[in-house]
Amino acid sequence: MSNAETDVAALRCGALVESDRPAGAPRVDVLSAREVPLGGPRAMRVRRTLPQRQRTLIGAWCFADHYGPHQVAVSGGMNMPPHPHTGLQTVSWLFSGEIEHRDTLGTHALIRPGEMNLMTGGYGIAHSEVSTPTTTVLHGVQLWVALPEEHRYTARDFQHYVPEPAQVDGAEIRVFLGSLVGRTSPARAFTPLLGAEIVIEPRVTLTLAVDATFEHGLLVDRGDIRMVDTVLRPAELGYVPRGADTLTMVNETDAPARAILIGGPPFGEEIVMWWNFVGRSHEDMAKAREEWEASSDRFGVIEDFPGGPLPAPALPNAVITPRRNPPAR
Repeated sequence: MSNAETDVAALRCGALVESDRPAGAPRVDVLSAREVPLGGPRAMRVRRTLPQRQRTLIGAWCFADHYGPHQVAVSGGMNMPPHPHTGLQTVSWLFSGEIEHRDTLGTHALIRPGEMNLMTGGYGIAHSEVSTPTTTVLHGVQLWVALPEEHRYTARDFQHYVPEPAQVDGAEIRVFLGSLVGRTSPARAFTPLLGAEIVIEPRVTLTLAVDATFEHGLLVDRGDIRMVDTVLRPAELGYVPRGADTLTMVNETDAPARAILIGGPPFGEEIVMWWNFVGRSHEDMAKAREEWEASSDRFGVIEDFPGGPLPAPALPNAVITPRRNPPAR
């Protein structure tokens, strides 16, 4: 998925008051989403919770878009022409619908519910994403992972993985990256990561053992989920800093609740993000843009896409500076 924006608006988000938290319980910060159009006259709109001024990264996770359920007949669905990526991995995960993926490795794959497509941009890749003609309702998430300095120019790659669901205490869990509840994904990441879909039955309390060196984020898709004394509603992302070795989630509703759990150790590098690029400096962004506009070999070509590539927006007048997380509390 392409980021059609060139600027990131600031949002002020709430968090649990320190005096209200049970002794020893983790803090939960609530990150609210904002709507962003993907571009075009019938632009599909997505809800973006990362990045924002309050938080740039959760582990190496640097971008989170949550979309749908969209009636494709109304929204037009997803129609992203070839566009570039550098310095990151993209994770595509659907709840409903189907998306056709093509990239400059020659990959032609379908994204379906419960199946992960993991694309590594590294030094440079381009891909297209189009919802299929049979899709009536499109609903899912698109997540990005920043690559560490030693791997950010790695070769482009594509992986597809279908996790086996685990039944745990009234919940169904699909682990698509990292390890949780005894399940480990074979998909290759370049920093320790966790990514999982969790569906919790009505009024069920779920407690998961997690890595205390990780910070975590819970992006709620459906239902109200309480973590500690903080209720997370659909499209909100609850952030828990490192130090917690368990996470307890309570489905407060009379229907199944669904969320995406992400995590990883705090990313120790400052990053620069602009359009579809992740780097370390304004110069990285300018060079990537110049090479994309020049149709350089850096990104390759998708030969069989019926249409032209997505043009890059103009660079901002100001120097693009690194995004920073707030100091640890």
